[in-house]
Amino acid sequence: MLTEIKAVIFDMDGVIIDSEPLWRRAMIQNFTKIGIPFSDDHCRITTGLRFKEVAEYWFKKHEISHISVDEFDEQVINSLCELIYLEGKTMTGVAEALHFFKQKGFKIGIGTSSNTKLMNTVVDVLNIRHYFDVLCSAEHMDYGKPHPEVYLTCSRELNVHPLHCLVIEYSVNGIVAGKAAQMRVIAIPEEINKNNPKFMIADYTLASLLEVIN
Repeated sequence: MLTEIKAVIFDMDGVIIDSEPLWRRAMIQNFTKIGIPFSDDHCRITTGLRFKEVAEYWFKKHEISHISVDEFDEQVINSLCELIYLEGKTMTGVAEALHFFKQKGFKIGIGTSSNTKLMNTVVDVLNIRHYFDVLCSAEHMDYGKPHPEVYLTCSRELNVHPLHCLVIEYSVNGIVAGKAAQMRVIAIPEEINKNNPKFMIADYTLASLLEVIN
């Protein structure tokens, strides 16, 4: 699995932090406030996209105009950051995997669709910033996942060719982004997606990060 790999790039939500339940709570609460009926199933429709793209999708669908996407984005991110401060916890195997990769001398990065404020909140709340050589958010990039821009940018900042990078992802959009960047991809899908055939495009599908180091 790690042959010829020189860098490991982690997605953040659902891989490093168990944020998806928190995302869903923040989204459901705030979408409902502005008049859009929202559920867990609605949240999953846009998994892996930048949140502004998520908001734009639902605003267009429901013809929302009484609040701007930027204002709504700020509201939801603030709600989510509060939840992370109160309840944020790492996914299974994160500490062990980060220690393993660091000990092996791999460069380590984050390549996330989430915005910079959220990314910084996560690494600081979880006290894992020191493991990472590069933190890369797609917030201000031309494209979000499934476009490979965030992963290509991260590999460039790590100074490692994409062919020598391993991506760890949990969403189909993220897996597509990693493969489009010509990187090897490990998928760690949430329970509801364990048998989703779309995840077959990943090079490996694991139950948790603990399997990476065993």
